Amino acid sequence: MLSVIIPTDGFEQPAVATLAALVPGAAAGVVREVFLVDRSGNGVIERVADIAGCHFLHFDGTRAAALAAGAKQASSPWLMFLRAGAVLDAGWIDETTQFIQGVAASGRQRAGVFRYARSPHADTRLSDRFRVIARVIAGPLTDQGLLIARDHYDRLGGYAPDARRSEARLLRQLGRSSRTLLRSRIVMI
Repeated sequence: MLSVIIPTDGFEQPAVATLAALVPGAAAGVVREVFLVDRSGNGVIERVADIAGCHFLHFDGTRAAALAAGAKQASSPWLMFLRAGAVLDAGWIDETTQFIQGVAASGRQRAGVFRYARSPHADTRLSDRFRVIARVIAGPLTDQGLLIARDHYDRLGGYAPDARRSEARLLRQLGRSSRTLLRSRIVMI
C-alpha cells in the first residue's frame, strides 16, 4: 500500500525508534517497503537496514536529495516521508488506511500531515515555543511527516534536490486546501 522513506544521518537510535513504530503497520499490510537513505556513509544504518529488512540507499547530498532518491526507488502508489526519530501514535495505521481510501473514493488529490506532539521527556526551551507558534501561523513544519500519493507527488515535482528548503516548498505547494492534518500524533525523539 505505501512505501516509507526515512533520511538518516548515521545515528542508529533515532532510526530504530522510527522503525519500531512502523512494525505494526508492516504486520497489518499497510507498509510495503521501507527505505533508509543514509547521508553519513559510516555503515551503521546499513547494518540497521539489514537487520530490520529495509532497503538501504547511501546518498551524498542534501536531505531533500535523499528524500527524492528514496521516492524514486519506491514502488508503492503511496509515499510516507518521515524523519529519523519520528515516532507515530498507535492509531496511525487505521487512520492512514482510512485516509488513503477516502482520497481514492473522492477523486481529489490530498496529502496528509501528522499532528505534532512534543515529547513528554523533552526539555521545554524558548525555541520550542516559537516552533509551536510557527505551526499555528504557517501550518505544519517538515518534521511532521508527509503522506502523499505518488502521482500527486510527481505532479507537484516532488522534492527538488538542489532547491533551498525543498521540504517546506513542497508543503507550501500543497497549500491548506489539499493538505489534511491527521489526528494521529507524531513525536520526535
